[in-house]
Amino acid sequence: QVQVVETGGGEVQAGGSLNLSCKFSGLRFSTIAMTWFRQAPGKEREAVSCLDRTGFHHTYYRDSVSGRFTISRDNAKSTLYLQMNNLNPEDAAMYYCAADAGDDCWLAENDPRQLRPWGHGIRVTVSS
Repeated sequence: QVQVVETGGGEVQAGGSLNLSCKFSGLRFSTIAMTWFRQAPGKEREAVSCLDRTGFHHTYYRDSVSGRFTISRDNAKSTLYLQMNNLNPEDAAMYYCAADAGDDCWLAENDPRQLRPWGHGIRVTVSS
């Protein structure tokens, strides 16, 4: 019975920042690589970022967010974070946390359509 508490979404002006988080319970969080993906209306889902289970061996960012977003995790708190800086309207979407491939990020990097959300998603709106 996995539960997740999602926080940090909202509306910001272009150039603003948000810090998203997913806090899990009922899951061996520290054994699983975790991915953030997003989906905007009328668009396919996009892998945003992924972090391996250790939090330091491997990190993935899609090109459009590299340098602006930072993924992190606190295994002691079973929590995944996404710090988003310098947001632009192209970042507006529903954001989801999801399990990737065990201790690595194969799905995010190769087949993000197979990613499935935990939780209902976090709405991010960016106004110009």
